[in-house]
Amino acid sequence: MLADKKLFYLSSVLIIIGIVFSYSLTAFTVLYFEYSEFHFFIRQLFFGVSGILIMFFISRLNPDTNNAKRIILALLIISFICIIILPFLPTALATASGGAKRWIRIGPISVSPVEFFKIGLIYFLAWSYTRRIDDNKKAIKHEILILLPYCIVASIVIGYIYITQNDLGQSVISFFLILALAFFAGTSKRLFAFSTIIIMMIGIMVIFSNQRRIQRIISWWGNIQDAFLPLFPNWIASSLRVSVNNEPYQISHSLNAIAHGGFFGEGLGLGIFKLGFLSEVHTDFVLSGITEEIGLFGLACICILYLWMILRIFRIAGRCDRKQDFIFCSGIALLLLFSFFMNAFGIISLTPLKGVAVPLLSYGGSSMWAICIGIGYVLMISKKVKL
Repeated sequence: MLADKKLFYLSSVLIIIGIVFSYSLTAFTVLYFEYSEFHFFIRQLFFGVSGILIMFFISRLNPDTNNAKRIILALLIISFICIIILPFLPTALATASGGAKRWIRIGPISVSPVEFFKIGLIYFLAWSYTRRIDDNKKAIKHEILILLPYCIVASIVIGYIYITQNDLGQSVISFFLILALAFFAGTSKRLFAFSTIIIMMIGIMVIFSNQRRIQRIISWWGNIQDAFLPLFPNWIASSLRVSVNNEPYQISHSLNAIAHGGFFGEGLGLGIFKLGFLSEVHTDFVLSGITEEIGLFGLACICILYLWMILRIFRIAGRCDRKQDFIFCSGIALLLLFSFFMNAFGIISLTPLKGVAVPLLSYGGSSMWAICIGIGYVLMISKKVKL
């Protein structure tokens, strides 16, 4: 039995592209912090190569044994425990960002438990939904009773992540996975619509509970309102129009970087907006930095590779005999897809920016390793699938 080679190669190519741009896009950052010229490149090379080896190792496991399952379950349990204790760790062991502790420092590297928790969550949902949800049509009341325990537990855990880590983006992704995978598991469209409305209401409450978040939403809407307000009658448009003095700093430079790249780009390593204008260009704004250097054509090629990889995972999912494998593969594909579009829409101001990295492309070891574990498990499953 052989794993799907195309998926392995596509993932590896995207990892290599991320390694290349970890060197190109960090030219200013290494100077500002007085790092070695190859500081980020060497680290991302280590993360990338080890990630490829992780994918290869897990793909070689026998899908009919419990070894891979033990790896994912251990991942879920350990990451969950780390998330619980993270706020209480001393600063010597925990790295803070945005006023909250998000990483556990292990020697020279920092690990984000929430990245691994998402992969464990997908496996847990796949296992749980397979046991409790069947494809027979039931009353919506019965479906709600089936899903209610998951929603309560998930709300507590995700709420804890949001409160302690001040990370709305990861919370949104986790809720999205719970809802989407329930639909993939066989719940009705009525429950999916009802759950979507409830989650949207909760999201609105979370937004309006924080004045700073309200200002960010107003600033985002002020940036895009001219594209949408002409679609409404004048009396509605006038009431929806807001006054914004300045375009958000990061979004402004992100759009300028994309525009400056044009169709074919300025050339690899020749971007200028990475030189102190656009911060976090190697993480949250990696797509903006890539577009400036290799243009819209180069970005389109990367998007094709990325979407091809996701479609390959969906193809494996669609041909799985076991429902649990189908849900897990679908969950990994949805995680990649949602994270990609959440970042892409954010950097061009179609949606508020939430600091969600692009899996495999953005700099960082935790996201890289977690996604590689998930893809490695999909590769293992693909050995039982006729493609």
